[in-house]
Amino acid sequence: METIKKLALITGATSGIGEASAIKFAENNYNLILTGRRDDRLQKLKKHLVSVYHCEVQTLSFDVRDNNAVIKKFNSLADEWRNIDVLINNAGLSVGLEPIHEGMIDDWERMIDTNVKGLLYVSRAIIPWMVERKQGHVINIGSIAGKEIYPGGNVYCATKYAVDALSKAMRMDLVKHNIKVSQICPGAADTEFSLVRFKGNKEKADNVYQGFTPLYAKDIAETIYYVTTLPPHVNINDLVMTATAQASVAIIDRK
Repeated sequence: METIKKLALITGATSGIGEASAIKFAENNYNLILTGRRDDRLQKLKKHLVSVYHCEVQTLSFDVRDNNAVIKKFNSLADEWRNIDVLINNAGLSVGLEPIHEGMIDDWERMIDTNVKGLLYVSRAIIPWMVERKQGHVINIGSIAGKEIYPGGNVYCATKYAVDALSKAMRMDLVKHNIKVSQICPGAADTEFSLVRFKGNKEKADNVYQGFTPLYAKDIAETIYYVTTLPPHVNINDLVMTATAQASVAIIDRK
């Protein structure tokens, strides 16, 4: 690996914010470790990044919900690939929109296991390497849903409130180790988010973004990268970003 390049690890890199972040960091002279469940997409993205940006890329295909897989995959990395400068905990999802008394237990477990436990598993594996080096930047992708509740959001909102709390706790625990921690909380963003929430129903997913211009994955990736460019003595702790048309989790000006 070229010593002039920094190294970023991005979970959930097969689409949306994760994929856009991989491109943004590659554009800016980073080498990358990309993780995700869909290996074919990881390999396609790796090929593109290496060809266009001439960076080095490691891909690790696993599910963040499986702690044994998390440990096994990260332990397989060579020493030079453990000097991670930026960890982007991006893997996450929302499934279902039922009221609490009609919720699907499988949906709840999938969200809790991915959004909370998956973030913890990856963080527990990677942050000790940062502590050892006394440097690093952890960026957790939260949500406006971790700041405000909306009807049907129940368990998803709870998981993102957990990310909010964990981000604050990480900041406290890691400040003495010279490690930055930032939380980026997007509002309505046109990614795979709604398609997953509505379990592949594209018509319902598309309706979420009708009548206004939402955030796009590239917008969020640029913000994620921005917080890594600030001077060593400056840290963005918590950043909520929305489309101009979105004033709160539930108030969107649709034309």
